[in-house]
Amino acid sequence: MKKVAVVTGAARGIGLATTGKFLRQGWQVVMLDIDGETQDQACAGLKDPDNTLSIPCDVSRPGQVAAAIECAVKRFGRIDALVNNAGIAIFRSAMETRFEDWSEVMATNLSGPFICTQACVPEMRKAGGGSIVNITSISGVRASTLRAAYGTSKAALMHLTKQLAAELGNEGIRVNAVSPGPVDTAMAKKVHTPDIRADYHDAIPLNRYGTEDELAEAIFFLSSDKASYINGNVLNVDGGFAATGIGLKSLRDDG
Repeated sequence: MKKVAVVTGAARGIGLATTGKFLRQGWQVVMLDIDGETQDQACAGLKDPDNTLSIPCDVSRPGQVAAAIECAVKRFGRIDALVNNAGIAIFRSAMETRFEDWSEVMATNLSGPFICTQACVPEMRKAGGGSIVNITSISGVRASTLRAAYGTSKAALMHLTKQLAAELGNEGIRVNAVSPGPVDTAMAKKVHTPDIRADYHDAIPLNRYGTEDELAEAIFFLSSDKASYINGNVLNVDGGFAATGIGLKSLRDDG
């Protein structure tokens, strides 16, 4: 029987690239996204109807998640991996962030992974184990402007990753996180001006943005048996951004 992955936020970007990676490796994939129409189109574009299932789902709603997982198991019979990728960002200063904004970000970025984990773990237990990969962010480690809600949600998700790893590891369920740096997603292209992009390039040792496919490779690795002894880890996929301080541009210019 083929292994089955549940990928949230699968309509586009990192989630869609990750779905494609699982499919190429012979897995079946359940795609969950609040934007059901876009996800259905993306799923059709994968041209693999026997191994894909697109379900519209708001991951912040326990009832919707429970129904989606029930449908997934009815279709494919098991769940071996969960990728908690669905996330939103509201870019406002801390003093201009409304409580409604804060609550919306926390509901999707932090409660969503918790809800999806609770829904999927019983099926992983039946399968004898599994893997959960939470998609965090460099913003959960390095503070910046306009990210009070987003950065805090991702920092909390990193700690939730470790809490879950400590508890679920006893049952053969590994929980890790992938922390992207700047990635050429649709969101980045929308909000990152040329000046912002230049600043990021100056601060990243690899001197470029990452790609969605590069993130998918890391996510699949942590989901696979090749990462069988990796648990409670946060893997930075960021070109070295988190590891560096100031001065990269000056060093390049001097060279």
